[in-house]
Amino acid sequence: MKLWGGRFTSGTDKLTDDFNSSISFDKRLYKQDIEGSIAHASMLGKVGVIEPTNAKLICDTLAQILIDIEAGSIEFEVSAEDIHMNVETLLIERIGNVGKMLHTGRSRNDQVALDIRMYLKEENKDITAMLVKLENVLIKIAKENIETILPGYTHMQRAQPITLSHHMMAYFQMFKRDIERLSDCYKRTDILPLGSGALAGTTYPLDRDFVAVQLGFSGVTENSLDGVSDRDFAIELASCLSMIMMHLSRFSEELVLWSSLEFGFVEMDDAYSTGSSIMPQKKNPDVAELVRGKTGRVYGDLMGLLTIMKGLPLAYNKDMQEDKEAIFDAIDTVRMCLPVFTCMLDTCKFKKENMYTAASHGFTNATDFADYLVKKGIPFRKAHEITGKLVLECLSRKLGIEDISLDELKSMGSDLIEEDIYEEISLKQCVNGRSLTGGPAPCAVNKSIENGIIWLESL
Repeated sequence: MKLWGGRFTSGTDKLTDDFNSSISFDKRLYKQDIEGSIAHASMLGKVGVIEPTNAKLICDTLAQILIDIEAGSIEFEVSAEDIHMNVETLLIERIGNVGKMLHTGRSRNDQVALDIRMYLKEENKDITAMLVKLENVLIKIAKENIETILPGYTHMQRAQPITLSHHMMAYFQMFKRDIERLSDCYKRTDILPLGSGALAGTTYPLDRDFVAVQLGFSGVTENSLDGVSDRDFAIELASCLSMIMMHLSRFSEELVLWSSLEFGFVEMDDAYSTGSSIMPQKKNPDVAELVRGKTGRVYGDLMGLLTIMKGLPLAYNKDMQEDKEAIFDAIDTVRMCLPVFTCMLDTCKFKKENMYTAASHGFTNATDFADYLVKKGIPFRKAHEITGKLVLECLSRKLGIEDISLDELKSMGSDLIEEDIYEEISLKQCVNGRSLTGGPAPCAVNKSIENGIIWLESL
């Protein structure tokens, strides 16, 4: 007999049991379910809804069930449908009618809302910690490469010289925003729904604030309908996770490109590369490629959650059982990707000479040549035109701007050009001259690194 079977005259078909059951995936909520039930039972005893001695017996027995589950001595039953009914069934088996008092004043609707919030709060913190480790690796690489020059790109075309340090700190900012988003998402997850009942609360004098304190929630939900039907916090976390994966994917794409012979900017450590089954010379950046590929999986989880919720009337509907597999998969994927990506990045060998050589070609100093003319009093658009024609001439002669003699530069550009032009368009000066806040100059990047360290220490 199912715990809800009083109204029924016959049992459910096995196909229905299998179809309806969620224990295969929500069993991971066992700890949160038991901790929530202990807090609920303690509160019931405190307010006198059940005898304090009965409350203590329930709490003690639940604590032992938790120990037994973690010891691997309990097998969950599909016929009990979900983790909530499995735990309650175990409780009743052990202490009889006293165990049947546990569910007083609550519903599986607010119970599952509680469990998933507790679980996502913990996962949010764990993923944040993983991101902090990645941020520290980025800081380390940035410190080591303040003056490592490479070409910056737009449209995948060499554009202007920057530094590897500046490039790494761009990703630092992306993951910083990810951490901030997770922190903001945490605030909306950190609200206790227990006490909402099935949809309309309860007539029992529950002390919701007591339960919130016991379980470490910052507050309680203010509307019982919303308390059981809200999954915004799960969708929001899936969105945060999707953005994390998007940033990892962009980074992975660059590392895949950089590790190619065509770029030759980086070599992956053997521990984070694979070979070919047929081509013995190959060293493939499979970790980066898999991270890039798994990003679409997390996007799919987000879209699945949004689609599940888009047409549901208030309050709880069984459709919402489908929220768990999607958010669990998104979490599992990010938890898998972040550590291996961080280790891969930490062991990368950056080929500084190749980076510098690449920055030396492709006229990455052309903008600085135009800026030089502007500083001499030539309007920018005219300076742009002069520089463009100069680049065209250089292309025809397979030369760089710095290879053209001063007399030719004067004839093609302006008599205002002087010998100092060669220093002004050197790669080092192109970088050092961009010392504005947020720029690639060592002084600006050092300040960015310093700010990043201070921010990390404040977490």
